[in-house]
Amino acid sequence: MGDCASQHTHHMRGIMIDPVSQFELLSEAGQVAVVGAGLWVLAGICGVMDYRRGKRRDVTRLEQVGWVPWTALFMALGVIGGGLLAMSLPAVIGSL
Repeated sequence: MGDCASQHTHHMRGIMIDPVSQFELLSEAGQVAVVGAGLWVLAGICGVMDYRRGKRRDVTRLEQVGWVPWTALFMALGVIGGGLLAMSLPAVIGSL
């Protein structure tokens, strides 16, 4: 009996530690919601980077660092992430 309980506990720990397995066990709507939320987090990071670039006064230093279209990335990731969240919302709310 002790051996069976330890195997069950070990199995449960494996699921709790492995985020890929947790993601695979989600419904399709849940997976879409997680991806959409992740894209919104990335869009937020892009928004912060765009704000930091706007505060830069030294143009030569800005050109040495490189140029990334932060505003375009912010908009694209925000729109795609919002669309994914909107598509998954009815199924996620319905499962609550």
